[in-house]
Amino acid sequence: MKKVLFLMLSVSFIITACSKSDVEVMSRYGNTIEEFSVTDQNDETFTEKDMEDKVWLVDFIFTNCATVCPPMTMNMTSVVNKLNEDGVTDFGVMSFSVDPETDSPEVLTEYKSYYDIPEDVEWKFLTGYDYDFIRHLAEKNFKTIVAPPPKGSNQVTHGTAFYLIDKNGKIIKDYSGVDNGNASFPEAEIIKDVKTLTKSEE
Repeated sequence: MKKVLFLMLSVSFIITACSKSDVEVMSRYGNTIEEFSVTDQNDETFTEKDMEDKVWLVDFIFTNCATVCPPMTMNMTSVVNKLNEDGVTDFGVMSFSVDPETDSPEVLTEYKSYYDIPEDVEWKFLTGYDYDFIRHLAEKNFKTIVAPPPKGSNQVTHGTAFYLIDKNGKIIKDYSGVDNGNASFPEAEIIKDVKTLTKSEE
């Protein structure tokens, strides 16, 4: 009887220990990102197959954005630099443009140059599609909105979240990409989750 109890406790401990190494999936996610083929800032094709074996952070931005995009990219840059300084290598970033007609690879390359992004970090600024594609990708995969600018404006409406994707392409959770009225940008949480996934999936 004692042996059985010991084995049960041992199994329970193992399960508990394993669960602590996982990042809890938000209820609205758990879906795998669909197939896609886009173009990065180097004018090279990038698809969901190129995501394999890395943890990814995703956001939606555009280079003419006059409000939230610069602080979002600054915040993402800070996360990337801290992960890079801590020796985390198997992660990347995808920034999908919500204004692909304006954001050519050349424009995105210039935009990237404004930020202190480590050269050895894979950060893809993505374009090469139409408005219907990015709206569908955002709504179906990330449960967020992309809407055309109002008449007379060039400011596209889009969400400000960052999204976490595991090495299997599964969308795990989101975070505020900027400070909001209730809380500050959750940099420490994002870094912790990326580290947890890169370690637990080795």
